[in-house]
Amino acid sequence: MAKTSEKRVPTPSRPPASRRSVPPPAPTRSSVRPPAPAAAANPRRRARGTAPWAARHAAKHAAEAAARNQEPPRPGSARATLREPDQAESLKARITELHEQLGQLRALKKTVPTRFLEVGNLLRHIRDARLFEAKGYASFEAFVERELDLGGKTLVLRLARIPEIFREDAAKELGLDALLAAVEILEQAAQRPPALRPPALSRR
Repeated sequence: MAKTSEKRVPTPSRPPASRRSVPPPAPTRSSVRPPAPAAAANPRRRARGTAPWAARHAAKHAAEAAARNQEPPRPGSARATLREPDQAESLKARITELHEQLGQLRALKKTVPTRFLEVGNLLRHIRDARLFEAKGYASFEAFVERELDLGGKTLVLRLARIPEIFREDAAKELGLDALLAAVEILEQAAQRPPALRPPALSRR
């Protein structure tokens, strides 16, 4: 028997159903966290990742800086220049003069035995004009000890005294060794206590 061919009827295509957006679930109380307070609200609370001593260290330095600002600035310091801009030009001129004097002293370093009068006059000018204060030194002795290398602190101080004690012609005639010995004797005499005088006899 011959098979009869069956025709298939195509089914009509249907558009897919539209998807409806589902809202996210409402947050529960356990999942909601209050915002963290700002670090500035609690200064004692340290920042995350810092050492526990960092806050104490910063507070200590701030207190020391505040105490230093209340003290009067040392002459020649940067803080003094910033606080007193009207004296900046005068300070600059004094520092320039001091550097010129130091340059001349370094040039005379190897000829001190023969040119001691020039060295003494330069040292005396630095001392009397108090140029050492331009670099923050409170005394000429401290300046000599830290800034000058002319054979020792004692020698430099005595060289500065030679022009004020001896005349130029007499100093050249005596020579450096005799002058230093004379200055040493004068210093020792100044350090001795005054001689005790016998008590006056009472008159009857």
